[in-house]
Amino acid sequence: MDTSGKLHSAVASFWVVALLVCYFLVSVSGFEPDFLYPLENVTVAQGRDATFTCVVNNLGGYRVAWIKADTKAILAIHEHVITNNARLSVTHNDYNTWTLSIRSVKREDRGQYMCQVNTDPMKMQTAFLEVVIPPDIVYEETSGDMMVPEGGSAKLICKARGYPKPRIVWRREDGGEIIARIGPTGKSRLTSVEGEMLTLTKVTRSEMGAYLCIAANGVPPSVSKRMMLHVHFHPLIQVPNQLVGAPAHTDVTLQCHVEASPKAINYWTRENGEMIISNDKYFMTEINNSYYSVQMRLVIRRFHKSDLGGYKCISKNSIGDAEGNIRLYEMEIQDQTEADEESTPEGNADEKSSNNRLYNGFQGSLTETDDNKVTSDIGASSSKGALSIRASYFLRPMHLLLMLLF
Repeated sequence: MDTSGKLHSAVASFWVVALLVCYFLVSVSGFEPDFLYPLENVTVAQGRDATFTCVVNNLGGYRVAWIKADTKAILAIHEHVITNNARLSVTHNDYNTWTLSIRSVKREDRGQYMCQVNTDPMKMQTAFLEVVIPPDIVYEETSGDMMVPEGGSAKLICKARGYPKPRIVWRREDGGEIIARIGPTGKSRLTSVEGEMLTLTKVTRSEMGAYLCIAANGVPPSVSKRMMLHVHFHPLIQVPNQLVGAPAHTDVTLQCHVEASPKAINYWTRENGEMIISNDKYFMTEINNSYYSVQMRLVIRRFHKSDLGGYKCISKNSIGDAEGNIRLYEMEIQDQTEADEESTPEGNADEKSSNNRLYNGFQGSLTETDDNKVTSDIGASSSKGALSIRASYFLRPMHLLLMLLF
């Protein structure tokens, strides 16, 4: 007989002798053991400690045993641990309370536990130990960052393990909406989507960004993985003002709005192809508005006649290129006559002051000329009591004509 068989034989013999002794003592005393409180179920996260407490009155000479009900394994008798498991311990408060403790609970510890008294028939209580496991992302089965062409489709997959089975929810990191397309034309906008797979079809550049897969099962902490969706397309340039005018010796700002993915190389040139570089004359900046949108700015300091003409903003990436054109002309500012100034109501003083600062706010019709100046509808400007915009080649001949007539 092996050691294990001898141990079980000894335990069985001990239990029989203890039963006979207890039967004799109960017969003399007239009281039988009784459970004071029910044994309570325990739910604990894997790796934490679990405790069962059994309270027995009138135990007398009887003994309390702890048994794993589903495997029929005897864990402890009275204050002695029987099973070969260093994580188990049993304590007694020297009165009527017995405690079974399991340290660093594992998934295999889950099951039915029994507190038993060796009466005839035996008395027992059972409780269930539930071992829960917080969610964990299965990285080898989960998507990483992804690139798709605009108009294509993307499938993002997220796998998680844990007990109970984790619930997976998709969200955009920036709080934006996820576009779920239904049928050939229908679509719905959702703040979150549930499921292991997120399918995006006919992807547009607005859907580019970071997506979060969040796994939760009620056992803290929840976990998430960040996936970046890159949508590739050739550059697109929008020019807010293709014709820009300013007085001489002022600073002029030219702007272009660029959309491109992957990230593009952006630069400025003169109309003859000469590339512009940052120096004391030119100051260039780029402002990122989103993952794919950039605002290009070119500041021309101390605007001079040599700066007149065309400018190009150019954007190039691995898919293609685009350019925008801006023409720069000179505006000459002439103050109104004294009579006009005196006839201006005081209530319009603020409006006058404001208009004098808006060099690019002219709304009249403009016609480009060979010497890079522009004629304008003088009445449209002067009627506002603000600016008189003129082209020197236009007003000077008119002045000579009036002198000859009078």
